[in-house]
Amino acid sequence: MPTHLILGGARSGKSRHAEQLAAASGLAVHVIVTAEALDDEMAARIARHQADRPAGWAVHEAPRNLATTLAAVAAPDRCVVVDCLTLWLANLLDGAETLAPGADAGALPAFARERAALLALIPQLPGPVIFVANEVGLGLVPESPLGRLFRDEAGRVNQAVAALCGRVSFVAAGLPLQLKG
Repeated sequence: MPTHLILGGARSGKSRHAEQLAAASGLAVHVIVTAEALDDEMAARIARHQADRPAGWAVHEAPRNLATTLAAVAAPDRCVVVDCLTLWLANLLDGAETLAPGADAGALPAFARERAALLALIPQLPGPVIFVANEVGLGLVPESPLGRLFRDEAGRVNQAVAALCGRVSFVAAGLPLQLKG
């Protein structure tokens, strides 16, 4: 099973699809989660995802240091699910509101370092990894500069990860469409 990027909108079924693929792999499953429960609504979302996962799956939290965690967890005898790249990106954009107008997130040292580390790691992964990410570029243009920066960087990260993955799927209404591989 090659590396796989699963894209989709909110509530599209992308996480469920990733979990089904991981379960079908026959390997031990490790999930790397990037969300942080910073408010009650996000805590409820996290609890819903936890309840949906099989109890025997190992879970690792990596809201910012994804490449380091992924390097430690990935192995030939494991299937790793990274859920999700979009929340990881949002966590790394902390401080982006201070950027000059028109600047990209590469000006944020933590973002630039973590993005580069992840992209360098993907071709070296020793076992199957399934990345989950939101496709945020299909909707309205965000009203704020920070919103537009987030949308643009999410698109750039998704393109870079897709180029490195052997498989890419798009999920809509719970139905996966294979884009690559």
